[in-house]
Order: sequence, then C-alpha cells, then structure tokens
Amino acid sequence: MKKTIFAFGELLWDILPSCTVLGGAPFNFVYRVNSLGDSGLMVSRLGRDELGRKAFDRVVQLGLDTTHIQWDEQLPTGTVQVSFDKDNKPDYVIVPQVAYDKIELTDALVEAVSTADCLCFGTLAQRYQTSRRTIEQLLETADRSIKFLDINLRKDCYNPETVSFSLQKADVLKLNEDEVHQLGLMLSISSQNIPDFCDQISDKYSLKYCVVTLGEKGAFAMSASGEKVYVPGYKVELADSIGSGDAFSAGFVYKLLRGTSIDQAARFGNVLGALVATKEGATSPVTLDEIKEFGNQTLERDINVELKESIHS
Repeated sequence: MKKTIFAFGELLWDILPSCTVLGGAPFNFVYRVNSLGDSGLMVSRLGRDELGRKAFDRVVQLGLDTTHIQWDEQLPTGTVQVSFDKDNKPDYVIVPQVAYDKIELTDALVEAVSTADCLCFGTLAQRYQTSRRTIEQLLETADRSIKFLDINLRKDCYNPETVSFSLQKADVLKLNEDEVHQLGLMLSISSQNIPDFCDQISDKYSLKYCVVTLGEKGAFAMSASGEKVYVPGYKVELADSIGSGDAFSAGFVYKLLRGTSIDQAARFGNVLGALVATKEGATSPVTLDEIKEFGNQTLERDINVELKESIHS
C-alpha cells in the first residue's frame, strides 16, 4: 500500500565545482521516496527568480508533486557552495536568508500533513523564525505520523534550542558519525561508543529508533526495545557521496512503514545509499530492480570492526 510521506525544509541549488544541481536533504529524500513508489511531498519555498523557476521546472521534470512548494516575492532561492576534500567528501557553505527560511503555514498544508504516514524534518530549516514556527505547528498536527528527524547539523544553522526541540518531537533520529560527537558535546552525553550514545539519547528523548550512518562503513540502528543492528558498508566505485545518506533515510523509512524489522530496514537503506554513491548527484535514478540485483550480489564489505565487536560482545 502506497504511503504518504512529507519532507519539510530546504529546496536549493548545490553549486558544485563542475556543475549546479538541485538538492537539499529533504528534497533528495522525497525524490528517493517517490522513486520507491510512495507518495513523497516536498514542503518548501522558492524565490521568484531564475533559479526558482529552474528549480520548479526540475521538480516537475522529476515527477514530484508541487502542491506545497511556495513562492517568495522578496527572498532569493536557496543556494549552497559545495567543495570536496581529497577523499571526495563534501563541505558546504550555506547561504542565509533565502526563500526556504520563510515557509508559511497554510490551511491546505495543515490538512494534508494531518493524514501523513511520515513527516521528515531537520534543523537547517529552523534557523529562522517563520519556517521554525511552521514546522512546530506541523509536528503538532501530524499526530498519526512517524516523525523522522534527519538532524543535519550544518555550521551556523542550528542551536541548542532547535536541537532539543527537534529531539523531543522525533520518533526516529538519523545522524552521521560526526554528528554523534557534536550532539554528545552539546547534550553532555558521555559515551564510549555509538551504541552507548544511541542508548543514552534514546532514553533521554524517548526515541523509538536511533540510526547512525557511517559513510563507507555502513550503518548502525537500534530500537527502543533494545534491538541493535550493524550493517557493513559496500566497497563500491564512488562517483560522489551527495544524497547517499538521504537515500539511506528513504530506504529505511520505506521499510519501517511496512512493519519490517530494523535489520531489514537498515539493510535496504544501506543498499540504496551505496547505489546512489556510485552515481553522480543526488537524483540519479535507481530502480527497484537495481536494488534487488545489488543486494543479491556477493560484494566486498567495508566493516567497522570496533562497532561490530561492541554489538556482539
């Protein structure tokens, strides 16, 4: 049965050294959700400028619903300057005071989100008051949906208040290894390893699930019931890593909404994330047949030995 999944936040242009591509974590997530056959809806705002018109046309071209994409008459469309280190990992300079900072609450949006199966949100779109108030209201409205927090800690785009609020509202927390350390320092969580951190933050904020992506080393997931899973990464030829974490999130949510175990959800997300990493950009197509074929191959794995041993010890 098709699920309805909303993603709130940044719809922007990633300005790369070689090209400019449409992105933003919520948008990448929604695109990937849609490609799996669910109904993914983006809640964002574009400027009435050339980049805004091009973004809207690209969203339509990708087959996504535009009902909840708003227009701003004053602010520009969001952009991010992206650079890569020697290991091909991205670094971001995110332009402030852009259209997605002023996403407005509408009656149509409230009504639509009230019946959603999942609402995905992060901290970046909470950096200014208008969008922050809107997501606060939507989280109250979406009482029947799973709240998926992709915390997405970007420099100068979050504070302890928005982080704490988001964690209090979340059912599922997804973060990367760097963000484990950042949150640990911010929230005074002293942990020996990733499973210990997830235990503590899940207890502190009553999370149902905590998921940590580890790049090429795979992912760790745990549930409130105490189930803990580590899935190693796949050794693949990396095109770029943009959107692979968002693809993992889409795959994890896709399986979770169908009542699977977190082991199955993490494995599916891991495969989807690895496949996206072999392609350029966050919105390169990946078919269900490709996912199945990839998952059935015997491929070399990239293992975090310490994490694997900490779970099985």
